[in-house]
Amino acid sequence: MTHASSTEQIPAHGNVPRHVAIIMDGNGRWARSRMLPRIAGHRRGLEAVRATIENCADRGIEFLTIFAFSSENWRRPAEEVALLMQLFQLALTSEVERMHKNDVRLRVIGDTARFDAKIRALIESGERLTAANRRLTLTIAANYGGRWDLLQAVNKIAERPIDEAMLAQHLAMSYAPEPDLFIRTGGEERISNFLLWQLAYTELYFTDTLWPDFDAAALDAAIASYRSRERRFGRTSEQVAESKRDKVA
Repeated sequence: MTHASSTEQIPAHGNVPRHVAIIMDGNGRWARSRMLPRIAGHRRGLEAVRATIENCADRGIEFLTIFAFSSENWRRPAEEVALLMQLFQLALTSEVERMHKNDVRLRVIGDTARFDAKIRALIESGERLTAANRRLTLTIAANYGGRWDLLQAVNKIAERPIDEAMLAQHLAMSYAPEPDLFIRTGGEERISNFLLWQLAYTELYFTDTLWPDFDAAALDAAIASYRSRERRFGRTSEQVAESKRDKVA
């Protein structure tokens, strides 16, 4: 199923965001502040991912997309990259069955060809096992970049006239609505090449909370901020109010 672009149609939206996208920043700083190696922060961050999946599902959020490893993260020290790959493999091995039991569907987006065969096999088996689950769709962006996403979509439709609808069908997340809420932890205020197309009308929320400390209360604070926003999608406040009156009538 392809979802409409927010620049072409006003998407359905309510008090609870349908789709939340998160950049999970601050694992290394969390570990450093405790005199621990960086990998300890990443391991603690995995626990925060597990809790966030459960918290989002409990609140009726349908799609959760997390930026696990960007196409630029290969620039990190080789030792850290190797440890992150081990952690990714461990997560795919240990968490997929839990997700399946909780009716969570797994999708992985990004250029997975660079991962070793074991990780690719785990991704394929996890997606296949959970394909029919409907409570929540968890998308892991791994070796993903927003510019890569646009380029791979254009390459699929090369030599044909392109409009928004056609391009959207070929983006890596064509199966999901555009995010309603984007969260970045760790105090940074960038989108860092994440979902460049999809974040066009997403509400942005930045917090100083480091990712390993992101809990149910932190998620609720982000949702409360989202609820306080007036989502106009190019309209005036008066048009938004009139639209709400029409729905009640």
